[in-house]
Amino acid sequence: MRVPKIVVVGGGWGGCAAAAAARKAGAEVILLERADMLLGTGLVGGIFRNNGRFTAAEEMLEMGADIFSVMDNCVTHTNVEFPGHKHASLYNVYRIEPAVKEYLMKLGVKIFTTARVIDVAKEGRKVSCVVVEGLEPIQADAFVDATGTSAVPANCTKYGNGCAMCILRCHSFGPRISITTKVGVEEWIGKKPDGSSIGAMSGSCKLCKDSIDPQIVKELEEKGSALVPVPLEVREEEKLLSMKACQQYALEEFIENLVLLDTGPVKLMTPFFPLERLRKVPGMERARYEDPIAGGKGNSMRYFGFANCTPELQAIGPVDNLFCAGEKAGAMVGHTEAIVSGTLAGHNAVRQVIGEKLLRFPDEIAVGDFVNHVIGEMKKEEGRQYKYTFSGSIYFKRMKEKNLYTTDVKVIKERVKKAGLKSIFDTKLL
Repeated sequence: MRVPKIVVVGGGWGGCAAAAAARKAGAEVILLERADMLLGTGLVGGIFRNNGRFTAAEEMLEMGADIFSVMDNCVTHTNVEFPGHKHASLYNVYRIEPAVKEYLMKLGVKIFTTARVIDVAKEGRKVSCVVVEGLEPIQADAFVDATGTSAVPANCTKYGNGCAMCILRCHSFGPRISITTKVGVEEWIGKKPDGSSIGAMSGSCKLCKDSIDPQIVKELEEKGSALVPVPLEVREEEKLLSMKACQQYALEEFIENLVLLDTGPVKLMTPFFPLERLRKVPGMERARYEDPIAGGKGNSMRYFGFANCTPELQAIGPVDNLFCAGEKAGAMVGHTEAIVSGTLAGHNAVRQVIGEKLLRFPDEIAVGDFVNHVIGEMKKEEGRQYKYTFSGSIYFKRMKEKNLYTTDVKVIKERVKKAGLKSIFDTKLL
């Protein structure tokens, strides 16, 4: 059998996971990323294994998605607790991207950075190739759209507080181009629960360590987290909670305190914080934003353009060989969530090419219930008003109610074994 060729568009966590899964399934894989580094918002993330993400990570590892091991190898803190979150791991955002790139290259994934896809071509019910700015069109047997739902400056300006000059660097590398949009797949836009506006703002900022009190830095480097009380006179009357993409952090503690995490820089758990007020908080008198540079005013806007897809993450529309990963597949918040969807999408892209039945995660495992539930909710207008994550908010509540949340690794391994999925992503399909 001829080796199938898979092209993954978008090098965030979802795209990297899709590329790894497709390659491990036996395909030739090309990963295209419009910027000069992989991981997208993962370059400023750093949090995983908190709350239900622990369960999800262990299930995926047992199934063979060893990209989580790369994250574990870049960890600087484990078992970190902060408001609403337990047993978190924090990876170093400066170390993670080179480590992921090395991992993919060792697998044999061909990586092209500064490779912005601007169009696609179709033949019948198949995507035949993608058009890359400055390069020749790239043909493949199947494609994964991992382009995300942000990185369009007009959205940040119209629905946010303007371009925040963030890690996505749209003005330098060009804005996101959605593959599903180009081929005519139905897409939906996320809204707030009250329907007042669309999209959501990214949920954190980076501060330079050298710009804040050394005692705070010492606590961060020892414990991984720190709470810095915000004086009453400094707190804003209007709350930022409803603006965040990450609803699991919508707690009063995040208004009463600066919640700080050590991810290499200082991670400030709020979409933005006016610099003049931030410098009135004891210990933050010389604070400076590292990313987004305009973190005193705004952050990137996300959740524009979820694609209609199946629980197997195959796009529903005029083509059969297109799959969705990361936020493109729905309102799934976080690195862990992107890896879960990306791994399934990349694996199923290979299955589709060789004519095998697509893999659907069973509801009896946490990642299965998550993907199947979220895909179902995306079909409903009211379902698109919420964000879904293993680490909090409405899905973590569901996860606990269904007894899917556990930190017992033996129980998790038995669950995966019972589902018949042990090492499924470590198994070549051809």
